[in-house]
Formats: sequence, structure tokens, C-alpha cells
Amino acid sequence: MGGCDTTRVPEDGERHFNIHTDPETMAGHYANFANVSHSDYEFTITFARVDHEVEEGEVPGVVVSRVNLSPRFMRELIDAMEDNFSKWRTREGIRDLPEFGDREQPPD
Repeated sequence: MGGCDTTRVPEDGERHFNIHTDPETMAGHYANFANVSHSDYEFTITFARVDHEVEEGEVPGVVVSRVNLSPRFMRELIDAMEDNFSKWRTREGIRDLPEFGDREQPPD
């Protein structure tokens, strides 16, 4: 899992984080929709779970989490997401190559 760290790393080494969370928080929340907004001072990402199967009228949904970020942290988050998405696409692309799919057994 990639991370974003907006703190300064000492010149003589790396920083290691020891972050604790309870099991309920660790389970996370499922979201299939996000809205990003900003002010002069911060970005806000609102995550929601919506019912995309509704074909007419308003689409029902519920907000599952809302996160406010500083502009600096937002930039680092975008960079980390782009890096991880690129790695995921590379891995998925390798899986889709014919030589990594169902391999045919050589004839006896």
C-alpha cells in the first residue's frame, strides 16, 4: 500500500509510522461514487454509495465518508494514486497477455 507523507523526512534516514486503528475503522467503507470540491484553503472528497440501477429520476445514495485535505496533501495523494493505479494497470495488463492466461498443455 502506497502512502502520502507531508512531513519532512530527516536527511539521515526514513520515517516510519506506527498508526493504530480499531477493527471497525480498518474494515473501511464501500463507495462507488466520489465528489471533489475545494475552497481557497482545502479540498473535500465526499465518498458515497449510490444505486446506479435506478434508470429515471434522482439516484438514491448515502454518504459513507467525507475527508478534508490541505492542497499540499491533495497533491501528494494524487501522486500516490497515480503511482498505484499505474502499477495496478501494469499487473492487470500482464495477466491479460496470452502467455499468462490459460496455458495450453504441450502435446505428449
